[in-house]
Amino acid sequence: MWFKPKPGALGDFEQLVLLGVLRLGDEAYGAAIRQEIHARSGRDVSINAVYTTLDRLEGKGMLRSWEGAPTAQRGGRRRKFYALRPAGITAMRHAYHAIRSMADG
Repeated sequence: MWFKPKPGALGDFEQLVLLGVLRLGDEAYGAAIRQEIHARSGRDVSINAVYTTLDRLEGKGMLRSWEGAPTAQRGGRRRKFYALRPAGITAMRHAYHAIRSMADG
């Protein structure tokens, strides 16, 4: 390869996951993110792919997560929610500007 991707450069699925988190706000959890990606892009993705990507993005410092309160509908289990961190917002801005630049040029 004649170039190296910049650290923090996002793949297309990572962008979709981050956009899903951004769009859902305080209600961003795995299944909702998967549904948002499908509803907006038409792309049918596995829940495992979503969770793997969420874990990877959290490891890169682009997301933070926390557990919500236990719910009866989930048999007392907690949902894990996600939100963008500043690094995730910066990475999304860079990806957006790169796409705009390529489309404009």
